[in-house]
Amino acid sequence: MKNRICYIVGAGENYGLDFTPRPDDYVIAADGGLLYLEQAGITADLVIGDFDTLHCKPDHPNVITLNTEKDDTDTFAAAREGVKKGYHIFHLYCGTGGRPEHTFANIQLLAHLAQKNMKGFLVDKARIITAITNGSMKFHQHSKGYVSVFSHSDSSAGVFLKGLKYELDNATLTNTFPIGVSNEFIGKESTITVKTGTLLVVFPREIKDILL
Repeated sequence: MKNRICYIVGAGENYGLDFTPRPDDYVIAADGGLLYLEQAGITADLVIGDFDTLHCKPDHPNVITLNTEKDDTDTFAAAREGVKKGYHIFHLYCGTGGRPEHTFANIQLLAHLAQKNMKGFLVDKARIITAITNGSMKFHQHSKGYVSVFSHSDSSAGVFLKGLKYELDNATLTNTFPIGVSNEFIGKESTITVKTGTLLVVFPREIKDILL
């Protein structure tokens, strides 16, 4: 139960829904994401949105209709419903591409979840973006490719990068200088740590199943 996942599928670019929900997982369609789920043969447990993409309220047994004039996005509202259900791990699909402001909003959602001691993973075509706040994440020794680290908060102090091509030891990163871009895995178990602040971490999509 601890590792159960809330999947949220939005209406952005569809780069493939490569997941099979387990019985304890929860699948939420955010507006037009319902069409992507139907095409993939995956059943949505909840459909939520203002339905400006679908243009009508869907025929589904569990629908939440949002006002078109609201403070948050359909995806943010979907995550809020997942939290209410007791989920702490969120995989966001079809949340990039299209209008860049929606991508930025989803990145802010990742930071929001991290600051609430939850985990969010935004799946792009070839990359995954996640966030960590005052914590660490580890990668398996078999991880390959580039990994990038950015400060989402104004500054992130006590940043340690271990087991990567370019290591940092108790560094401070800011959100105005990309010193952490394009690091590389080198065949070692690696760790990214931040003592104070929120980091964004970008890594290859193909290694998502071997995170430690």
